[in-house]
Amino acid sequence: MTRLEEVVLDLERHAVQAGWDAPPRLYALVESAELRRREPALAERLGLAGDRDTIAALEQGELPDAGSIEETLARIAWPESVAGCALVIERVVLPPGAEEEMPEDEAAALEWAASHPQREDVRMVVGVLRDGERHSALRLRRHDADDEVLSGPDLVPALADALAATLEPDLPDVPDTGPRG
Repeated sequence: MTRLEEVVLDLERHAVQAGWDAPPRLYALVESAELRRREPALAERLGLAGDRDTIAALEQGELPDAGSIEETLARIAWPESVAGCALVIERVVLPPGAEEEMPEDEAAALEWAASHPQREDVRMVVGVLRDGERHSALRLRRHDADDEVLSGPDLVPALADALAATLEPDLPDVPDTGPRG
C-alpha cells in the first residue's frame, strides 16, 4: 500500500466516525519529515516524531459555501511545502437516465434528487500528490455498517483533476505581445 493510499483510507475511516451529512473537508498533505522540520511540536502532537516516512493530513478551515466544489477548488493554491491535498465530500448519485426527468430549476432539482426513491448517498475521499499519484475511496451510505469501500486511483477523475490543479504553480501573467517572427 502506498503512503497516499494509506492516508486516503485513514481519512475515509475518520469520516465514518464523524457520520454522514457533513460539509466537504479539505486537507493539506504534508510529508512527515517536512512537518518535523517546520513544525516539530505539531509533528510530535500528531505522533510523527519518529523517522517513519509518512504523509500527514492537516485539515483546513471550512470551505466557502459558494458555487460548485470545482469553482471553490479553482481558487485554491498550495505552497511548495504541501506535497498534496485530499478532499472528503458527499454526493447524491442517481441511476442512469434519471437526470432526464430532473427539473431545470436548481432548487427544484436538488429537492427532486434528495427525494428520489433510487438515490444513493456516496462519500468520496480523493487524494492527489504533486508527483501525479492519485487515490480515491468511495463508500455508499447503505454500506456504512460494513467495511465495503471501493478504492482505486481513478474512481473520481474529474475531482482528482480539480485537486491536482490546486497544486500547480501559479504562473505570472505574461502580456501577449502577438506573434513573433
